[in-house]
Order: sequence, then structure tokens, then C-alpha cells
Amino acid sequence: MQFIDLAAQYQHLKTRIDSRIQTVLDHGQYIMGPEVKELEEQLAKYVGVKHAITCGNGTDALSLALMAMNVGEGDAVFVPTFTFFASAEAVAFAKATPIFVDSDSTTFNMCPVDLERKIQAVKEEGKLNLKTIMSVDLFGQPANYPKIKRIAKTHQLTILEDSAQGFGGAIEDENGRLQMAGSFGDIATTSFFPAKPLGCYGDGGAIFTDSDDYAELIKSYRVHGKGTNKYDNVRIGMNSRLDTIQAAILLEKLACFPQEVIDRNKVAMIYEAALKGKLKTPEVPGGYTSSWAQYTLIAESSEQREKLMSSLKESAVPTVVYYGTCMHQQTAFKYLGLDHDQFPNAEALAGTVFSLPMHPYITPEQQGVVIEKLYEAYMDLIK
Repeated sequence: MQFIDLAAQYQHLKTRIDSRIQTVLDHGQYIMGPEVKELEEQLAKYVGVKHAITCGNGTDALSLALMAMNVGEGDAVFVPTFTFFASAEAVAFAKATPIFVDSDSTTFNMCPVDLERKIQAVKEEGKLNLKTIMSVDLFGQPANYPKIKRIAKTHQLTILEDSAQGFGGAIEDENGRLQMAGSFGDIATTSFFPAKPLGCYGDGGAIFTDSDDYAELIKSYRVHGKGTNKYDNVRIGMNSRLDTIQAAILLEKLACFPQEVIDRNKVAMIYEAALKGKLKTPEVPGGYTSSWAQYTLIAESSEQREKLMSSLKESAVPTVVYYGTCMHQQTAFKYLGLDHDQFPNAEALAGTVFSLPMHPYITPEQQGVVIEKLYEAYMDLIK
């Protein structure tokens, strides 16, 4: 059994993907070929924004966004402590200061209450410029943008939405329309790492925005800061382009992605029905749609998590911990000198969460085995 079964997805799309790749091999435009522009148009349409700009990977997408936002030394960027390293890494790489924010204990996303608290603390200290909130749409679910946007407006902060895991998620607006992940920030980013909800067969990323000015800057920055003439570089940029073969693959994956999100939600509903009341299952607030990048449970303790995961491993059921170490606990961020008691929810999650196999091609029989073996392991522990 695979934790994320990319081979099953490929078999489902094999004819279409192979044909797309062959088309690229035939025309030979491997860098910035026509499929790249086609993909950008389709991504913008799906997310509901004016511009989608592809790049080399999700981390570069964050860096390009921060460059366009002119984030740098002396700036404070508020970022969740319970997330993948790249979110905070991009902030530090830009020479800005990551200000870590605790998690909401039920959604796993950035806690708006603690965000407000951390903003006030930075403001009172007076050493850094209040600049940007980097929200993260963790495990497939958009962050609490109604509250985050109000906070950003109050303090005149921009929002950079890291939707690498949230792509395909959505929030229903006051008129009942779904607003997609990737459209909530002044700039948003995603990753096409193979394990993401929408993944390619290598590295890839994209940036989303409604701003013409941001879009033009990002297009320049991703190709060495070039101007209107490719040999006139008007700013210092980077080399971060999505290659054409990956764009071709993503075009076929994007075409079936809406159905995959529906199927992921069906898988999540089956887990929920079978496991609720035994282990703490993930919660999706009313009006929210998750794309279920991960299906993450919360054990009662680190010891219980270890025993459950060990038992499942013996039954050949794969599980993974996302994430066992918070950002403020990382060696790379020791220079910030943070106290551990500032992040009680995030640390509790890091010590107890574990994720089950989740993908749209898991069979009912496979999911039945996961549930059966987890239930047996759980019952053995409570005897």
C-alpha cells in the first residue's frame, strides 16, 4: 500500500500524459514552451485570479513573491511555526525576520488570536517594520482568511498565501460562492512537488495575483531580472522556470483535478465515519472545503502515537508525521532566541499528529485495511 499512490494516478492518466509529453518531444521547446503559457492560463482560471506565473518550485515561488513585495532586512513576516520549513526559510533567505505564530488546535492553521498578539508585541518592541503575513493553507484547508484579512487591514500588512498544500481548497463567501485557495493573498503561491494535491513529476511551482504590477515584477525576477530585452537585466533576479514537460504533465493532471478533490473528500468522509469518537479526527469548519493534502489524526500522547504507528507499520500500513518539529524548534532558527512556552498548541500538535494514506485512487479495500488495522491497534491500547 502506498501513502500517496502516484503510480495509480499515472495509470489512470497514462494515455493523455504520454501524448502530452510526446508533443513536447516533437516540438522541442523544452524551456518556456507553449504548454507553460497554456498551463498558466488554466491555473489562473481555476483559482479565479488575473495572473498565474509558473516557476521552478514552491520555495522559489515564495522567494519570488517576497522579492516582488520588497520584503527584506528589517522587515517582520508573520508565519506559522507549525508548517514545512520552506515557509520560514524563504523569509530568512530574504533577510527578513520570521515572527512565528501559534496554531489553531482544531484546524492546524495559523491562530488569528496569536497572530494579533504577535503583531502587537513586534509593534511595541519597535525594532522591525511590520510588513507581511505569510499564511499557510495546511493539510489542504485554507487558513482563516476572514479574520486574517481583517487583521492585515487593521495593521496595514500585506498577505502572502502559501497554498502549496491547500491548492483545491476553498471558502464559501457571504453570497454562497466558493473562493479558491490561491486567491486570498495579495500574492499566493503553490508547489507542484509530486506529493502535493496537484503535483508534477519533478519540481515546479506557481505564483498567483490580481496585481498587474506584482505579476510583471515576478515575470522579470524569475528570469534573471530581465527587462523588455532578454539581454538587458534591469534588476537582480533568479533562474526559476517551470520546464515544458512538467507543464504538459500538469495540464492533464489539472483537467482531472476537480474530480480528484471530490474523491479525496469521499475518502476523508469514510475515515471520519469510522474513526470519530476513537481518535481525534481533523475538523473542517462550515463553509470550508479541504483538498485533503493529508488526513491527519491527533493521538492522546506522543507515546500513543508511537505505538499506533508502530502497529500499523507491522501491518504494512504507511503513516507519516507532519510535522514533528516546529519552526521555532529548528536549529536554523535558534538565533531568534524564542521561548517554547509561546507556542503551546503547535508543540502539542507536533508531539501527537500522524497522517494516514490519503489520495484519490485508494481503493475501498485498501482504505478498509487502514481502518481495520488502526482500530485493532487502538483497541489493544485501551484494553
